[in-house]
Parts: sequence; C-alpha cells; structure tokens
Amino acid sequence: MIVQTAPANTPHFVATQVDHARMSGELAAMFGNEQFVRPEPWDLIVYTIAHHDEGWTEIDAAPSRDPRTGLVYHLTNTPLDLLLVTSRRSPDFNERHHPFCGILSSMHSWGLYNGRYGLSDKIFIDTINPKQRPQVQAMLDAELSRQDRLKHVLRSDPATTAWTEEARLFWAYKLLQFFDTLALYFQTTHVDMRTSSRFLNVPKTHDHDVTIEITPLGPDMVAMTPWPFAAPRVEVHCPGKMMMPQPEEVDLAATFAGLPLSEQRYILVPA
Repeated sequence: MIVQTAPANTPHFVATQVDHARMSGELAAMFGNEQFVRPEPWDLIVYTIAHHDEGWTEIDAAPSRDPRTGLVYHLTNTPLDLLLVTSRRSPDFNERHHPFCGILSSMHSWGLYNGRYGLSDKIFIDTINPKQRPQVQAMLDAELSRQDRLKHVLRSDPATTAWTEEARLFWAYKLLQFFDTLALYFQTTHVDMRTSSRFLNVPKTHDHDVTIEITPLGPDMVAMTPWPFAAPRVEVHCPGKMMMPQPEEVDLAATFAGLPLSEQRYILVPA
C-alpha cells in the first residue's frame, strides 16, 4: 500500500500498489514529443510501467496493521518477507506477458535493493539485517538469472535481439524509474505538504539525460520543466480510500475493505 502523509488528526489517503502503477502507466502513455524520444518496444515498456507492482495484488487485498501508525503498512515499512514476495511476483507477472516485460520488471526489482543501478544514493540492501541478507541475496541472484534467461530468448529472434542491448534496456529502465517516482511524488505526499522537486536522469534519447523540475502551483497542479509529454496539459487520477489510525483489536483488512472509494486528481502543465 501507499499511505499518503496527512495533517494531524486527519485521515490518510491510501492507494494500492497496483493503482499506483496504473497511474504510472497512464503518465508514460502520454510521454514523448520532439525533444523526448520514445524508445522501442514502446507498447511493452508502457505495459511494464503500468504493471510494475502487480506482485502486490494479493498482499494489498489482505492488508495488516502497522503497529507504529495504526494504519496499513506503507510501502517502505512493509515487512521484508512480504517485500521479497512482491519482488519476485511482479517479474513473474510481466514475464508471462512478454520476455522483454519480464526483463524490465526484473531490473526494477533488482534496482530497488541496489540504488536503482546507481541512479539513487539509497542502497536498501545495506540497511537489511545481516541475518536476512542471504534470503534477499538469493532473490536478487534469481532475478539476474531471470534476466539472462530472457535475454537469451529475445536474442534467438532477429526481430527482438536489439531489445537486449544494454543502452536500450537502461533507456527503458530509466523511464520506468521516472514515472514510478513521479507518481509517488503525488501519491505519498499530501497536497499541502508538496514542495518543488527534481527528477534526475530522465532520458530524452538513448544517450542524453536531463533533470526535470516540478513546482507546485496550487491545489492538485504542478508546473514541469522541461516538458516531456505530447499534450500541452496532463491530468491523471488515482483511486484510494481515506483512513484514520485504527486500534489494535480491529480487523484491519475488513475495516479497509469497508471504506468507501475516494479519488485524487493531479494536473501537470509546462512551466
């Protein structure tokens, strides 16, 4: 789950990881203009971005209570044993759609533990309890093996062999990271608490990255520069539920399931 920040004594907007990913995919589908080139295979890249957290489906369907907050577990506070499950299941899901999707999703899982392949200075694996490191490393090694296996599949077909080139894969990977973190910018932070932010390493082409800056303009709206979308204005929505902290004795999964659906709107315009 994604638990948005909230002012004191007010409910939190809570979204599932799948709904987060769907919004990431909606943003990705609108990407591309004269300055920002769409890499190939674009339809498979957008599909993976929209489904990069599919492994969370069963876990988010039966959420448990975080004793520190009284809410459902937020993404970064989710118990490690559950994170390992999602890290494997998301590439499993995407591999079933297409080998390329499996590679890109697997790179996302591996990168989350390893500083997003150097794009981030947050090295999650360094914070893991040494007693749990072997099972984490086993999962990560399995993902590298998955990537090698699926690259072999793509290289066996002349129509897809170029998709396995390192520059091509990391072009797609960096776009996945951009749209993942752009969606999280809105979904994790209450509108009154959002500040200007910078997104590094956003590719304009296969060998030219830029930094994109966003600045809040008012309720639900931010200005962005440089502008990476085809349309002059972008609007997306994310479904969720409004939740207050719950006492320990509450059946949290049943309580969350019974909450009414809500929705947030986010608007992006050129600076």
